[in-house]
Amino acid sequence: MATELLEHPHSGSGTGVAGDDPRMRKDFGLIGLLFAAIGSIIGSGWLFSSLHASSQAGPAALISWIVGTVMFGLIGLSYAELGVMFPHSGGVARYPHYSFGSFASYSFGWVTWLAAAAVASVEVIAVMTYANSYLPWLLKSSGAITWWGFLVSVGLMAVFVCINFFGVRWFARINNVLVWWKLAMICVVIAAFLILGFHGSHFSAYGGFAPYGLKSAFEAIPGAGIAFSFLGFRQGIEMAGETNNPRRNVPLTVVGSVVICGILYFLLQLAFIGAVDGHDVAKQGWKGLANPNVFNLGNVAGTFAPLATVATFLGLSWLAYLLYADAIISPSDTGLIYTGVTARMSYAMGRNRNAPKELSSINRHGVPWVSLIVSFIVGVIFFLPFPSWTALVSIVTSMTVLSFGSGPIVLLCMRRQLPNQERPYRQSAVWIIAPLALYSTNLIMYWAGWDQVWKMMAAIGIGYVFLVFFQITGLARIRNWDFRHGWWVLLWFGGITLVSWLGSYSGTSSTDAGQYNWYGFDGGLIANAILTIVILALAYVSQLPSPRVEEILTHRDDEEVAPPALA
Repeated sequence: MATELLEHPHSGSGTGVAGDDPRMRKDFGLIGLLFAAIGSIIGSGWLFSSLHASSQAGPAALISWIVGTVMFGLIGLSYAELGVMFPHSGGVARYPHYSFGSFASYSFGWVTWLAAAAVASVEVIAVMTYANSYLPWLLKSSGAITWWGFLVSVGLMAVFVCINFFGVRWFARINNVLVWWKLAMICVVIAAFLILGFHGSHFSAYGGFAPYGLKSAFEAIPGAGIAFSFLGFRQGIEMAGETNNPRRNVPLTVVGSVVICGILYFLLQLAFIGAVDGHDVAKQGWKGLANPNVFNLGNVAGTFAPLATVATFLGLSWLAYLLYADAIISPSDTGLIYTGVTARMSYAMGRNRNAPKELSSINRHGVPWVSLIVSFIVGVIFFLPFPSWTALVSIVTSMTVLSFGSGPIVLLCMRRQLPNQERPYRQSAVWIIAPLALYSTNLIMYWAGWDQVWKMMAAIGIGYVFLVFFQITGLARIRNWDFRHGWWVLLWFGGITLVSWLGSYSGTSSTDAGQYNWYGFDGGLIANAILTIVILALAYVSQLPSPRVEEILTHRDDEEVAPPALA
């Protein structure tokens, strides 16, 4: 029976997949799924990252985008095979469950869900930030939202929930239109800046190509929103259970979205550096662009609307107006997507039975409606401790990248656990791609700095408190947590913390308080390489045996892999 369920996992209709939910509708075609990923990638990141990357690394920000594209390309490739083998909604949270059982599944599921829940809030705050240029009552001078801004933000989040509530087909139609708009806008901005305001001298003046060293180019990947800008590739995985041809659509979406957006972001960074006012850069160097008293137009801080500020400086008022309009459309579309993704994350945890099963409740439109409501509530809560775009981006990036780290590990383990499983898409060179993908995730978290890492680990600790609560109350009580197969997760989390504490990257803090500062950039490369090798080895030898994996995969709908313990 187990073998029969695992064979031929992906028919054109998307039915008969082990662990899939027949209640979920298959309304995503290739364009719909690809546009969901591209629409998620091109959100608020493209509106702010060029400025922040330039201020951190100068023209060397171009290297940041190249390295970031390669890193996320590797991470994406490690998920392509899994997404086709198991086209399940909320896949990033469910794959660890298949290879390592409930404890690992809960650990990564919590991190993934919490990060996804915050992204919609990031996009809403981005809308508030640009809109503040003509509605100054939305933000304080520090960039934090006011109480009026908070109420508007809550209303926008509610709109996202309502659209998602009525199903994938409606969502996909709206999203396709919005993505065409976003692609057109980014292309118009690139062309306008390159043709009408480009100065090649900017790449050699003001301290040279790398005025703050190459180290700054790598720091900018998590710190300037570059990594954040690529997180949306995951939609090809998260919504794989709702596409009509996962064998074709999932790999093309995962890889294609990263490559397409990587090229666009590189060109946008090139255009921004060449078009920005050289007088502003000359005042305090490239770092001065982060200072609203330096980079501005009169009394309007350019840091609130960097692309529109450059367009206005070039005399392109029509383009500035379009950018102010796009600053509502682009982040709103990404927020719309992530509201649905967050719901599918908690849906997946409910299906895995390591969170309350009510989270997997589906409405007549095929949407996990309880999870939608929960994602709305949590998204609103994020506005309170993280009221500005930059405050949220760094922590969201670190947590999301951490969740991606499970993919390369599961990919390698599945080759041993299910050697005879049909793989309609079989990734080549997995013993090169998977370790490099995991190494990339470790490096991105290291470059994010200690200030972000300790906060991330504190959030993970809160998740384990919820785990104990679920067990005590019986909301998600599972007898078999497979802890002996998932214990290495704790060691990985501890290793990330130790490597960061021993390093010299502080993140957003003004000081390095609490750090040992034993090594810098080169030492960090070596330490993270060692961490990658150790974790891969421990995870590989700790994986579930094949019969247990097949047992997990053959239980569908509301069946439990292990019966709940008696209260």
